[in-house]
Amino acid sequence: MFPTGIPPSKRLFDLLGTTLCLLGLSPLLLVLAMMVRLAHGTPVLFRQVRPGYRGVPFTLFKFRTMNDRRAPDGSLLGDAERLTRFGRFLRASSLDELPELFNVLRGEMSIVGPRPLLMQYLERYSPEQMRRHDVLPGITGWAQVNGRNTLSWIQKFSLDVWYVENWSLWLDIKIILLTVWKALKREGISQPGHATAEEFMGNE
Repeated sequence: MFPTGIPPSKRLFDLLGTTLCLLGLSPLLLVLAMMVRLAHGTPVLFRQVRPGYRGVPFTLFKFRTMNDRRAPDGSLLGDAERLTRFGRFLRASSLDELPELFNVLRGEMSIVGPRPLLMQYLERYSPEQMRRHDVLPGITGWAQVNGRNTLSWIQKFSLDVWYVENWSLWLDIKIILLTVWKALKREGISQPGHATAEEFMGNE
């Protein structure tokens, strides 16, 4: 289980892995940024406050997947109407999440850890589920390689807590390798009717 702070070995692993990824993926990141600019306008990055380690807020970075189309009265159209074909591709391939590497570099995220959800859900977690914040949130995680969007939210939270209790560098490496394998096989992509966070947490 994690000690009070972040294990130095995990932080060093994140810094090394992220630096290598950014160096190797820099051409792809540049191309994607230009394509997002053409398809969706500016800003290129989507920013949203999410809970991090111990629930402390941080700003999450992603590539934008929606444009700024507006209704005749000037109000933004709904998400479904603003999500572009290119945006759907970015989400399905998880390429929209590549800017989160900068969150890892800043120490706000880890390569591996529970996915950060929305701030308004914090007060609705049970004490056991809240333990998912005892580690840094991750770009990928144990739940993502064990079903991802085909799982219920209760199952995802159980897997997140299991990760907290069983963390090791070898487990992180295993999760990264499984993530690459499943991404190539396109496993765990959203299925019609899969459980949403709102269904589990309840509506405002």
